[in-house]
Amino acid sequence: MPSRRIPLYVHISYLFVGLLLAFALVSNGYQFMQTSALMVNGAKKHFELVGQRAIAELDALYRPTVGTVSLMAHQRLIHADNLQERLDSLQFLITALDSHPAVTALYMGYDSGDFFMIRPWRNEPALMSLFQPPSGTQWLVQSIQVVDGKPVGEHVFIGLDYQVIERRAKPDYQFDPRSRPWFLSAKQRGDLYVTDPYRFFSSGQVGVTFAYPAENGQAIAGVDVTLQSLNTLLQEIKVTPGSSIALLNAMGEVLGWQKGAPEMIDAGGGKMRLPRLSELPAPMLQRLVSELNQTGKDDLTFTVAGDNWQGIRIALPTVGGQALTMLMATPHAELLAEAFELRRHGMLIAVALLVLGVLLALAMARLASKPLHALTAEAEKIERFDFDDAIEVESQIAEVVDLSRAMGSMKSTIHRFLELSIALSSETNFQRLLAHLLREMQEITQAEGSLIYLADADASHIELARARWGGSLLDAESGDAIELAMAHGHPVVRAMREGKPCALSAEELQTYFPLFSDISKPLSLWVLPLKSRAGDLLGALALLVDEKQHKLSPELMAFVEALSTTSAVALNTQRLIDEQKVLLESFIQLIAGAIDAKSPYTGGHCQRVPELTKMLARAACAERDGPFASFALSEEQWEELHIAAWLHDCGKVTTPEYVVDKATKLETLYDRIHEVRMRFEVLKRDAEVACWQAIAAGADAEVAQQALAEQLRQLDDDFAFVAQCNEGGEFMAPELLGRLQGIAQRTWHRTLSDRIGISHEEMERKKGTPEPSLPVLEPLLADKPEHLFPRGPREQMAADNPWGFKVNVPQYLYNRGELYNLSVGRGTLAEEERYKINEHIIQTIIMLEKLPFPRHLRRVPEIAGGHHEKMDGSGYPKRLTREEMSVPARMMAIADIFEALTAVDRPYKKGKTLSEAIRIMGFMRKDQHIDAELFALFLRSGVYRDYAERYMPKALIDDVDITAYL
Repeated sequence: MPSRRIPLYVHISYLFVGLLLAFALVSNGYQFMQTSALMVNGAKKHFELVGQRAIAELDALYRPTVGTVSLMAHQRLIHADNLQERLDSLQFLITALDSHPAVTALYMGYDSGDFFMIRPWRNEPALMSLFQPPSGTQWLVQSIQVVDGKPVGEHVFIGLDYQVIERRAKPDYQFDPRSRPWFLSAKQRGDLYVTDPYRFFSSGQVGVTFAYPAENGQAIAGVDVTLQSLNTLLQEIKVTPGSSIALLNAMGEVLGWQKGAPEMIDAGGGKMRLPRLSELPAPMLQRLVSELNQTGKDDLTFTVAGDNWQGIRIALPTVGGQALTMLMATPHAELLAEAFELRRHGMLIAVALLVLGVLLALAMARLASKPLHALTAEAEKIERFDFDDAIEVESQIAEVVDLSRAMGSMKSTIHRFLELSIALSSETNFQRLLAHLLREMQEITQAEGSLIYLADADASHIELARARWGGSLLDAESGDAIELAMAHGHPVVRAMREGKPCALSAEELQTYFPLFSDISKPLSLWVLPLKSRAGDLLGALALLVDEKQHKLSPELMAFVEALSTTSAVALNTQRLIDEQKVLLESFIQLIAGAIDAKSPYTGGHCQRVPELTKMLARAACAERDGPFASFALSEEQWEELHIAAWLHDCGKVTTPEYVVDKATKLETLYDRIHEVRMRFEVLKRDAEVACWQAIAAGADAEVAQQALAEQLRQLDDDFAFVAQCNEGGEFMAPELLGRLQGIAQRTWHRTLSDRIGISHEEMERKKGTPEPSLPVLEPLLADKPEHLFPRGPREQMAADNPWGFKVNVPQYLYNRGELYNLSVGRGTLAEEERYKINEHIIQTIIMLEKLPFPRHLRRVPEIAGGHHEKMDGSGYPKRLTREEMSVPARMMAIADIFEALTAVDRPYKKGKTLSEAIRIMGFMRKDQHIDAELFALFLRSGVYRDYAERYMPKALIDDVDITAYL
C-alpha cells in the first residue's frame, strides 16, 4: 500500500512571512508619521522660542541705550557753548561708549545749529578713506560751530588718556542737525524718539537713532545703535543649516537675513535705502510671505519644487514702538532628519526580524521543499536548453510527483521538437529541406514510407515533390500530380479531407504509389496538410505506417502535427525566399533588358561584365598561395557579387541615348553637320548668283566664272575640313583650331525667323538675346547663348553630398555650341557630355543605396559603384584608393575596362585586339589605375583568354606575351 502523500496546500502556511513583512511596513510607517508630527510641532515651538529670544535681544539692546541718551540730555554737555567746553565731557562720553559696544556714536544737536558727535574708532574700512585718522586714534570727534551765521566744521582725533592727537579744519563738513528727522521729531514730541532701523551713511551698518530733548530745551541728545547683534542672532538661531531667516521693519525692508546685512539700494536723488524682501535672492521666504498672506496664518507648511518646508512669521515689539517682523523657513528634509533616522533604524530592526522569520521558515520548510528545488533546477535546465539528463525527483507530495512526470515528458518533447525545428529552419536548400523533413517524420513515426506533395499557386493541384521508402530517397516521377477538385477517390485526398488515417491494401498501395514497388502488406495512410499562417494550402505530408507493429498514440500524433506545422512554416519561408530570389533575379534581368532595349551595346556590356567578373573571382578563390591564398566567397557573397555585377551600370537608364551613342561631334538627336552643309550650299548658291549678276552687269564672263570656280572649290574644301573635324578621328592641333576659327568667321544671310516653330524650352533660351532684324548676317559656325543649357537644382552636386561623391561638375548641363563641339580635342564628347556619361555611376550608387538590401547583400552598392575608381585615388565618383575598395569592386573595375576595350558592338569605335587591350591595361596598371595583383591574376590564370574565346571575334584574338606584364 503506497505511503500517504501530503497535499501541497498544507505548505501555504509559509505565507506568514508575507504577513510579517506587511506588519513591519505598517508599524514602521505609523511610527514615522507620529515622529514626523512630533518633529513639526517641536519646530513650531522652537520657532516661538527663537521669537522670544529675538525680543529679549532687542530689549537688551534698546533699554541701556535709552538710559544713555537720557543721561546725556541732563549732562553738562547741553550747556557747553564751544568745542573746548564740549571736549571737557570726553571722559563721560567715552565711558558711555565703552559700556555699550552696540553704540556707534553719541552726539548733541543745538538750537544754534552747532553739532557735536563722538564715535569710537574701530578701523572700519568704510570710514578709513573718509577720515584718514592719524596713528593712535581711539576716538573721533566731529564738530560744527556756527560762527557769524556760518557753520565751521572740524575733526578732532583723540588718543589714549583722552589726549588730542590732531585737529583738522573741515570747511566742506556742512551739517545742520536742526533739519534732521531725529532732531525735529524729538523736539516736537518733547520725549524720547526712536527712529525706524536704517543704514548709517558713514559706516554702512544698519541701526536706529535714539533722540532725547535736553532739560533746558535748547539741545537734542542722540545715540546711534547698530543692529549687528541682531544679524549675529539670526545666524545663531537658524533651526537647520538650510533654513532661511530674515528681519523686516514696518515698511517691509530687510534689516538682516541669513547671509548677513543686505546691500543698500540706490533710491534715486543720491539717497540709499534698504532692500525689500522681493529684491533679494530669497525664494523660500518670498514664497512663505505669499502663502501666509493667502491663508492669514502666522505658521504653515508649504511645498516648493516637491520639497516640504515649515515656515513662521513672528512680530517683534521694541522700545520706541517700532514694529519688526521675523520670517523663518526650514526644509522638512533637515527638520525631520531625526525622524528619518528613526524610521531607518525601525526599518533595520523590522528587516532583521523579517530575515530571522524567513530563516526560521526556510529551516522548517527545507525538508518539504527539496523536491520543488529539484524541479526548479530541472526547469532552469530547460530554460538553458539543457536536455541531457532525465528528471528523477522523489517526493511524498502527490502534486510534485505528477509535476515531475509531466516535466520529464515536456523536456523530452521540447528537446526533440527544438532539434527538428532548428534543423528545418537552418536548411537553406529547398530540396535538402524536403529530404530532411521526410527523414525526420519517418524516424519519429517509424513509418515504412513517406511522401511530400507541394501545391501549385492556386492550390488546385498537389504534385509529388520527394518520396522516401525505408532508408532511401526516391526521385518523383512526372505525372504524379493530383487534381484536388476531381480526385475524390485518391487516398491522399480522402485522408486529407476526412482528417483520419486511411487503411490501404497492398494492391491499392501499388496502384496509387507506384514508386514503392515492393509493398507486400497493407498499411495505414496518415496525411497531414501543410498550411501557411494565413491558412493557404502549401502541400501535404503522407506517412505509410504498419500499425500492427507501430501503433501511433494520440500524444505522438499531437507531436507530429505540431512538427508538421513548424515544417509548413519552414517550407513556406524557404519557398518565399526562393521566390524572392527569383523575383530579384527577374528584376535585375528586367533592368538589363531595359538598358538593352535602350542601347543594345550597353545591354551586351551588362551581360558580359558579370561573367568576366565571376571568372576572375573564381580564379582568385582557386589560388592556394600568393596575395589571394585566403580569398574565398561564401554562397551569400557569390549572390552579392552576382547582383552587383549585373546592376553595375543600372544608372545608364538615366543617360540620354543620343549622348551615349554620340558618333560625331555635332550629333545630338541627329547629326547637325547637315545644317552646316546646308549653309555651305547657301554660300555656294550665293556665289553663283553673284557671278551671273556680275556677268549681266557687263563683267567679263570668263574672269567671273574662274573666280566662281575658285570660290566653290574653297567652300568644298572648307566643308570637307569641317566634316573631318566632326568625325573626331584625330587630335585637334592648334593649326587645325585656327583654320576652324577662320572658317567660322564667314557669314551667310538668314532671311527667316529662327524663333517660330520651335519648342518652349528653346524659346526660353533664346529670350536672353534680342531678335535681330531680318535679313541678318550670321557666322557660318557659331556658339550662341541658346546653345547653353543651364544646370537645374536637381543636376547640382554639393561638395558635402550625403554619398561622398567628389566630382567636378561642369557649369552647364549641355553646351551645343557648334564651334565649341567641333573644337573638342579628342573623340566626339564635350566636357558636359562626358560628365553626363560618367554620371551613370553616380546614379547607379544613388539608385542602389535606396534599395533595402538584406544584410548579406549590403555591399552591393559599394561593389557595383566602384568600377570607375582608380587605385591611386584619381577615379570617380568618390576618388577612392585601393585600400578603400573591396576586392570584388577592384575585380569589377578590371572586368569593365577589358570588356569595353574588346567590345565590337560600339557604334563610335572598333574593338581592340587581345594584345592591344592587354597592352593598354598594362599602362593602366603602371599608372596605378587598376589593381596590379588582380591584373597579374587575370593574366596568370588565363581568364583573359577564356573570355576572349567566348565573346570576342576570332579575328581579334591574337597572341599575347603576358610575361612582359608579370
